[in-house]
Amino acid sequence: MFILSPRPDPLGLIEVQDLTKVYSAWSWRGRKTIEALRGVTAEVQAGEVFGLLGPNGAGKTTLVKILLGIIRSSSGSATLFGQPVGSAGARMRVGYLPESLRVDRHHSARSALRYYGRMSRMSHADIDRRSDELLELVGLRGRDRESVKQFSKGMYQRLGLAQALMHNPDLLVLDEPTDGLDPVGRNEVRQVIERLRESGKTIFLNSHILQEVELICSRVAIMSRGKISVVGPIDELVNSKQFETVIFEVLNDLDAPSELPFQNWLQGTFSNIVFFEQTAGNALRFSLAVTTQQEIDSVVDQIRGAGFSLCKLTPKRASLEETFMRAVESSETEVLKDSEGLF
Repeated sequence: MFILSPRPDPLGLIEVQDLTKVYSAWSWRGRKTIEALRGVTAEVQAGEVFGLLGPNGAGKTTLVKILLGIIRSSSGSATLFGQPVGSAGARMRVGYLPESLRVDRHHSARSALRYYGRMSRMSHADIDRRSDELLELVGLRGRDRESVKQFSKGMYQRLGLAQALMHNPDLLVLDEPTDGLDPVGRNEVRQVIERLRESGKTIFLNSHILQEVELICSRVAIMSRGKISVVGPIDELVNSKQFETVIFEVLNDLDAPSELPFQNWLQGTFSNIVFFEQTAGNALRFSLAVTTQQEIDSVVDQIRGAGFSLCKLTPKRASLEETFMRAVESSETEVLKDSEGLF
């Protein structure tokens, strides 16, 4: 039976405060600066699966590299386990699965784990014990002496998870762990991550696949243009108390007391109309952008007060994808405004 026992830590296992990173590039036009991170502040709590979402170029990889001590920030602060990022004490407690793991093709799964164990200065006895445990965990027991040349991408990713866990780290950083996998491979990797979460490991997952993040993570941050736009628990972002739109269907009653056609009344009464259409039946369907139950109640009262019959009402809440798109669009608008202010 595979048992993990992470060390107790304060809730703020990863703490990032006002982090910036500016790169300099040279071309025939001269020196150019690129702001990869623009004041990022975030906290990852011990024992949670934290997802970092964002489009390409958002700054996710730069943030991960700073947390791992691969590159330095330009300003701000970042700590792991209460220690500065990049310190030997912090790095020894982190396991990392890069987006494109490379294992020499002469290796088998077992020999690869032996190699990574030696890199972590583990004893031969500990390497053998951990290899048995990890091969069982990731479902490669019985395939552990085959050449990695014969592995599917899903098997390769599971081997990557095993190498990241070899030295029994308390924090696991996964960079696009399911990217490029078929549905079977994604499910295999997701099952391993779920077992790690149940064991109490802290997992920091960098991804652009919203569906995977929604299934795996307990909390998520959305990055765009080098800043975190939205952060919060998945349940709150997906099952928000706020509505995106509400679809109303009203009977097309020609004997209604209103002197104006319903569409004219609708356009004259509401400014937040999303769409209006005639249904196949004897009804008119329209959608309003609303945010609260009180607004819905007010619309219903106005429809009935005008003498129309409401036959159907369908609230639509914002999905994670819609939250993601709004956050990205908001960041794009902010950057444009900042750029205009320079001229």
